[in-house]
Amino acid sequence: MRALDLPRVAARALARHPARSGLLLLAMSIGVAAVVILTSLGDAARRYVTGEFASLGTHLIIVTPGRTETAGRGPSMFAGETPRDLTLGDAAALRRSTLLQEIAPVIMGEAIAAWGGLEREVPVLGTTAELIDVRGWKMAQGRFLPPGDPERDPGVCIIGAEVRKELFGPRRALGEWLEIGDRRCRVTGILADEGRSIGLDVEKLVVLPVAAAQALFDTHSLFQILINAKSHEVMPPASDEIRKILRERHQGEEDVTVVTQDALLATFDRILRALTWTVGGIAAISLLVAGILIMNVMLVSVSQRTAEIGLLKALGAPRGEILRLFLVEATGLSLAGAAAGLVLAVLAEIAIVRIYPVLPMAMPLWAVAAALGTALVVGLVFGVLPARRAADLDPVAALSHH
Repeated sequence: MRALDLPRVAARALARHPARSGLLLLAMSIGVAAVVILTSLGDAARRYVTGEFASLGTHLIIVTPGRTETAGRGPSMFAGETPRDLTLGDAAALRRSTLLQEIAPVIMGEAIAAWGGLEREVPVLGTTAELIDVRGWKMAQGRFLPPGDPERDPGVCIIGAEVRKELFGPRRALGEWLEIGDRRCRVTGILADEGRSIGLDVEKLVVLPVAAAQALFDTHSLFQILINAKSHEVMPPASDEIRKILRERHQGEEDVTVVTQDALLATFDRILRALTWTVGGIAAISLLVAGILIMNVMLVSVSQRTAEIGLLKALGAPRGEILRLFLVEATGLSLAGAAAGLVLAVLAEIAIVRIYPVLPMAMPLWAVAAALGTALVVGLVFGVLPARRAADLDPVAALSHH
């Protein structure tokens, strides 16, 4: 038998049992599609998070209260001590650094926003005028918080587009008095539609001066301090200077965590890469299941085709040719199933993009290559046993159906 005849003979053998071959193709295609879709989702999530952080610029430094230890909890955790609060005084002290540009103290909470008999619960962010430059937000109407003493409440607020729509409808919101909890403030600006910014939906947000937020939530502690360094090159010395200034203010204790945007990006990238590989590995188990199905079906095929195999061997077909014939069948099933799986993956990707357009879905070439390679290997590995069994049949016994 010529080498070119092997695929034709294998195809005819598979075509004789269309239902069985179709189910095997389905099993393999589902396995390949699962690998490609899940790895594509993991890669899209990684690129989405990276893009969200990159949209903040490359100079961001985040200061939060409490020391994050990489080697576990420190003694203070067992002593019942709480981390020292970050205050407006700490934020003001950082302004003496020549390496820092904008410094925005932040307080977070939730409250009821009400106007004209309508109300809704909203996330409230207390900050200063510099936050708009730190976060890179834009204004749709009006202006952001006015500059000035952060400990003074000018009685103004900024609202997101969804808050404006739900409370004011088609009416003009600028200049109106809005009730936030037990306080009143005049709406002086509406944030542009920036989407979801690192888990914070600005369309649903109300921004207050930090002093007003402190009074609203009855706290002097800051949630964090967001800082823009003057350049990307000064990020390491700027982080060291922030720690030094705050250590001096906190009686020599380094009880804050200073994180740069690069460190956050690297951490998220590692986590999401590991997650992508993990879900891809889990999905690859379905390929192994499909391989086992192929092996079992091929073993059944050997038992049903003993006469055919005996005739081939009686006509002089060597053992290697019988072996190759069954391996070509198993490999052909795997590759055909892999091709169908790629088609399913493309259709699923189109559907996901329509449902979640914010995800930058793109089928990674390495995932496609890995799925196809795994399918091919699975077909070869699990086709070996049936092929060897067929090749080892005695021609006389096979022709007599024993």
